[in-house]
Amino acid sequence: MLSNLAQFADQLPILNVFRYLTFRAGAAVVTAMVVCFIFGPAIIHWLKTKQGKGQPIRQDGPQSHLITKQGTPTMGGVMMLLSIGIATLLWADLSNRYVWVVLLVTLSYGFIGFLDDFLKVTRRSSGGLAGRLKMAAEIVIAAIAAIWVNNISGGSLANTLAVPFFKDLLINLGILYVPFAVFIMVGASNAVNLTDGLDGLAIVPVIIAAGVFVIISYLIGNTVFANYLQVHYVAGAGELAIFCGAIVGAGLGFLWFNAPPAMVFMGDTGSLAMGGALGSVAVVTKHEIVLGLVGGLFVLETISVIVQVVSFKLTGKRVFRMAPLHHHYEDKGWAESTIVIRFWIIAMILAIAGLATLKLR
Repeated sequence: MLSNLAQFADQLPILNVFRYLTFRAGAAVVTAMVVCFIFGPAIIHWLKTKQGKGQPIRQDGPQSHLITKQGTPTMGGVMMLLSIGIATLLWADLSNRYVWVVLLVTLSYGFIGFLDDFLKVTRRSSGGLAGRLKMAAEIVIAAIAAIWVNNISGGSLANTLAVPFFKDLLINLGILYVPFAVFIMVGASNAVNLTDGLDGLAIVPVIIAAGVFVIISYLIGNTVFANYLQVHYVAGAGELAIFCGAIVGAGLGFLWFNAPPAMVFMGDTGSLAMGGALGSVAVVTKHEIVLGLVGGLFVLETISVIVQVVSFKLTGKRVFRMAPLHHHYEDKGWAESTIVIRFWIIAMILAIAGLATLKLR
């Protein structure tokens, strides 16, 4: 929206700054963070008033959570969605269709998560929407987004998968591309959801991953940098740097209230939306595989659950004391802050490795 002010730069040269992605991405970070700071306390107060006893705690989770987490409101993802929406609409070029694709996925997944959280709170149960219904809705939304991205990109980029470490290598997946893109978006969404189990555990890796994709989006959407790095160029993808910047700002604002001891949980409202946002950006920029590395912490948490379930069904034995992985270390006696900070460190290392793929060709 504000990017349109650049057209008046002839009359007022200072308005030329609105042409620059770097300026608008930085402005989106600040805007989203400020919106969180301003509206966060009111939203938390409203959630406490409406939810009473807060988020229902799983009986099969760590028993300490029945004491330490009891009464904390959920659905804090609402403040993140509000912040991201406002910052993106203010600073992004709204004629860019990629912006609307990622907003569609983010807000739609956030709505699914909101319904899930709402049912949990009203029923006073850790079970919300039926798993099959929730998964079906996520798949439909992701499929629409994948087809839309294909229509926008067109040409040699449609239905293709980029492979890291190889110069301009694009593998045409044909009709398999849409299912693959759906898998990325749905998988990322649920992976973040599984990771969201301790105060601050999920939001910082989300911030880190979004920060990496600020850089990736900017470089992939710039012909000069894309040619220099010998990676594929996606026209218009640079505008997603503003969207990713908004995620960073909203994440920092939310972390202010989610830092231990958390005043609010993001809930499925936030975790499904943030995972879907990262997955959709990865699909647009053709960095789906890199997302698996940058968001490697989310992948590890998901694998721990899969391994635990498969092992128990096949052998009757558990590989981990508890799944997802962070609960395993909780059960071993690690302090919550120790787990969270060490997982942050892992997320940062993986993010650096993901960024390195841009240069190592």
